[in-house]
Amino acid sequence: MTQRINFQEKGQNALKALFGVGGYLKKSPVGVHLQELIDFRISQINGCAYCLDMHSKDLRAKGETEQRLYGLSAWRETPYFTDKERAALGFAEAVNACHVPDDVYNEARKHFSEEELIDLTLTVGAINVWNRLNIAFSTVPGDYRVGQFG
Repeated sequence: MTQRINFQEKGQNALKALFGVGGYLKKSPVGVHLQELIDFRISQINGCAYCLDMHSKDLRAKGETEQRLYGLSAWRETPYFTDKERAALGFAEAVNACHVPDDVYNEARKHFSEEELIDLTLTVGAINVWNRLNIAFSTVPGDYRVGQFG
C-alpha cells in the first residue's frame, strides 16, 4: 500500500475546522472514551484501517479491554457493554446509515440529553470525514503512536 497524498501535511488549512470540531468534542459531556468506542465502531463499518489502528491503540491505552474491542463488531450479542453504551452504539450506527428509526432515537434519548445527542451525531460525522480522508488517500496504518495527534 502506498499513500497517495499526505493530507495532514498538504491539507493543513482544510483540516483546521475539523480539528476545531475535535477540540469541541473532547469537552463534550458524552465523554472521550465513549466517543472513541463510537469512532472505532464506525471505522469498522466504513473499513478504515488507519482509524482502526489509531482508535484501538488509544482505547487500549485508556484501559479498554481486548475482549470488548474484539466483540465490538457484535456488540448486540455480547454482555460486555452497558445499556448506555448500547444506546450510543445503536444511535451511532443509525446515524452512520442516515436512517434513525424512532425506537433507536427513543432508546438513546433515555440515556442522553439533547445536547449529548447532538454531540454523538457530530462524533459520527467527524469520524466519517476522517475515515473518508484516510481511505481516499490510502493512509498507511500501523505507525500511529498513542497521543500522536494531541
